[in-house]
Amino acid sequence: MKLSDFFKVSLVASAVTLAACGGDIEITPTVNDNSTNTDNSVNNSNNNSGGTGEDEILCASYETAAGTVEGTVSGNDCVYNDSFASKTISITSNITFEELPEGGVHLFADALQIGADGDTSNGFEVPANGPTMTVKPGATLAFQSGEAIIRIARGAKIQAIGTEEKPITFTSANAFDRFDSAGNGARYADWGGIIINGQGITDHCTDAERDGGTCNVASEGITSYYGGNNNADSSGSIKWAKIWYAGSGPRVGGEGDDLNSLTLNAVGSGSAFDYIHIHQGFDDGVEIFGGATTLKHIVVTDTQDDSFDFDAGWQGAAQYLFVKHGTVTLNDGTVVNMGNNGFESDGVKGSSSAQVAPSNPTIANVTVVTTDASSVRDDDPSQAFKFDDQFNARLFNTVIVKQNAVNTSCIEFSSDGEKEADKISFTSSVMACSSNFADSDTFVGGPLAAQSKATWFENGGASQILTDDVALLAENGFATNTASTDVTVTANDLSELGAFFDSVDYIGAVSDQDTDSSWYKWVEAALTAASAD
Repeated sequence: MKLSDFFKVSLVASAVTLAACGGDIEITPTVNDNSTNTDNSVNNSNNNSGGTGEDEILCASYETAAGTVEGTVSGNDCVYNDSFASKTISITSNITFEELPEGGVHLFADALQIGADGDTSNGFEVPANGPTMTVKPGATLAFQSGEAIIRIARGAKIQAIGTEEKPITFTSANAFDRFDSAGNGARYADWGGIIINGQGITDHCTDAERDGGTCNVASEGITSYYGGNNNADSSGSIKWAKIWYAGSGPRVGGEGDDLNSLTLNAVGSGSAFDYIHIHQGFDDGVEIFGGATTLKHIVVTDTQDDSFDFDAGWQGAAQYLFVKHGTVTLNDGTVVNMGNNGFESDGVKGSSSAQVAPSNPTIANVTVVTTDASSVRDDDPSQAFKFDDQFNARLFNTVIVKQNAVNTSCIEFSSDGEKEADKISFTSSVMACSSNFADSDTFVGGPLAAQSKATWFENGGASQILTDDVALLAENGFATNTASTDVTVTANDLSELGAFFDSVDYIGAVSDQDTDSSWYKWVEAALTAASAD
């Protein structure tokens, strides 16, 4: 099945044709003059009822010194062109995106930047109470180009909290027939993804810069800044959401960066990211630069590069992470391989100091299903873990699977990754791969030089290596086969790891005994969507 067939939404009968070249929509949003006593809820024609039903279509709006800036109703959709949001506009007041009736979407031609941004070394002060971007359950936001990103500035917040019944969707405009004028269907790199800039600790900055309030790390994409000295900072949260076909970067006026589906720049532990499905990203699924944010119930399918990329001194925690590499069928019938590393695990991006150590997260209940292929993005192999740059971590209840492989392995260490390999541990984990370790079965350097990597992984009997023909997963291909007699390690119940972690009695991300849970159903639905490509 072509990738557009599953995700596209048919044009409703009453939708107005959006006449534009190449899918760009030139509709100027309304600016209401707030200097009068006009009742905009009555006189604003953009917010009148529209579509085939009787539900009112409420486009997003925000306040400026000149008045209220609003999107434009077109059929059942709300359209926002570069007069509403762009790479030169920072929205500095609260903004809300409602669920639109009858499959309507919020359509963006350009970047959506929330909060004022600036370099604190040049006198800019991060707002103590910046604006909040609120996305309501069931809302869909669609983007038309690599220029179109969501950027949340330091001091601002995103509150995109869906529900199990009504998840939020961030996606490509080409997933909808009415916007896909070229007929290419939705695919990776169609839009720029979500970038959240926090005030947490990152090793990009020096201790002196953090102490002086001048930590300013330039983000990828449209230049903005992140970093600070508060790992408890909050940039808001995303829950029950889908992020599809993202990545790439700004392309107008210069080369674009390789952007991720979700980039968390120095985001603190006050934020949470839970029940998210990331699909077909151009670069990484989730990339974290420092900070201490948490992840829970995350599915990443068919990203071109790494599913998770941790870097720059991240000190957070994660539980229930599911990764699957596979293939995507493009609109012309070409089949391409997706996926490099399940986890690109980097300890140091800048330099460690008294205030920031190498990345050292605690991660539990992980499943990584790899292939024997190499990613279409850069021809790098599909692997479960790559450890680099003095990475530290404790991993519990992890399942790694690679079947029928002759070209690729499951775990790779760089020479820098070996430098602190003794500070990486797998507990209550099982690996069933055709080839376990890339390059060498023994450590070349570092504190474990000349030692067996298999001995390191098995961790004194706390973890286990099996052959690739063991039925480690259930017949559905994603849940752990809890009846397997080949698995002799016992799940760690995680009770000693702190309040963030749920107590469990199984290894891997999902249990085959848990079919009625929201998490099981979320993974199942995500894999069904991915397989339709």
